[in-house]
Amino acid sequence: MRTCVFRVLFAIAMMLAFLTTLSGAASTQASAAGSPITIAYVTSLTGPGASEDATTPAGFLARIDLQNAMGGVNGHKLVPLVVDDETSPSFVITAVQDALSKGAFGIVSQSPLFFAAAKFPNQQGIPVTGSYSDGPEWGQQPYTNMFSSDHGSVDPKYPVNTLVGGFLKSHGGTVIGAYGYGISPQSAASARGAAEAFKSAGGKIGVEDTSVPFGGTDFTTEALTAKQNGVNAMTPSMDNNSNFALATAFKQAGIKLKATLFATGYEPDVINSPAWSGLQGDYFLSAFRPWSLPDAATKQMQAAMEKYAHFSKSQFATYGQVNAWVGADLMIKGLQMAGRNPTHAAVIKDLRSIKAYNANGLLPITVNYSTVFGHDPPTCSWIVKATKTGFVPVSSQPFCGHDIPGTTTVSGS
Repeated sequence: MRTCVFRVLFAIAMMLAFLTTLSGAASTQASAAGSPITIAYVTSLTGPGASEDATTPAGFLARIDLQNAMGGVNGHKLVPLVVDDETSPSFVITAVQDALSKGAFGIVSQSPLFFAAAKFPNQQGIPVTGSYSDGPEWGQQPYTNMFSSDHGSVDPKYPVNTLVGGFLKSHGGTVIGAYGYGISPQSAASARGAAEAFKSAGGKIGVEDTSVPFGGTDFTTEALTAKQNGVNAMTPSMDNNSNFALATAFKQAGIKLKATLFATGYEPDVINSPAWSGLQGDYFLSAFRPWSLPDAATKQMQAAMEKYAHFSKSQFATYGQVNAWVGADLMIKGLQMAGRNPTHAAVIKDLRSIKAYNANGLLPITVNYSTVFGHDPPTCSWIVKATKTGFVPVSSQPFCGHDIPGTTTVSGS
């Protein structure tokens, strides 16, 4: 009897330990063939980041649904777990820990604040894929468990690239205004890089503001400063709500821009938004192949989004939705390579062995994960223009810039 009681108590204790331990056995190795594998998706469903990311789970879920319709991965059904970081540097930690405690085998991130929680999956050897747009950890030691699916794993002190600054200079700009969020290392770095590239191309830096509050929409003072400094070219590396509020403030201040290049905004709902009329003639980066330039990859995603996300025939995916799709796609690729009983270590090892990944053609570059970590891959992007008929690609081919030797986008370096 005593032995029986002991065994029951021991079993209960072990179960409690399993539930409260973030690196439980279920998250260390997928069980026998046929057992489900949980993949977590971390993004901003609420808070300031929701304006950009609230609809992005559709891309992640559609890619998971498509894979499950094909039989899953090596006999395993994929179970999606969507997690809200609330656009909070503190809550994203709770969100990631919660996902791991629920047995997430891997994480796909489309979070602007993932850098604040990155150490937890790293410490437990959990594979992470997704967007590198939050911070430098994707190419920084010890985060070799992370794989940026939209750009590789870049040098955290990546150099200034000529793409954005050179484009604006070639389209008539002489004095640039560059803007980024203070809380986001990548947003700030993008703004600094664009300003320095513009200067390198022969232009002048009128404003380089990398202290904008996340999600900020009041730019009256910034517009007056830009006008005083003669700004006639502008690139904001922020979310749509901030970018468009800044553009509106410029117009209200009477600033006539020669060229504007937005880092985000190539999205279907922008066409029907109040901001659309004021965006005519402006340019937008498209980090992924536009659906208006169809190939096998865009056709596959479009069909899946129509079937699983109930897209209309004329609707195209947002930047975040494609990023979510690609993040899930890369995670699936790692699981496929790791065999019928994948472990975290095997998925990470196999992802690091991939020498040519372009998401079936959605990416403008081909990523070699065996060499890219801590280095700087080519910087290329399609560019589209806002016209009365919608977004029109400037070229069927992506635009590519080159790195400027001896430069860095890191502040104070």
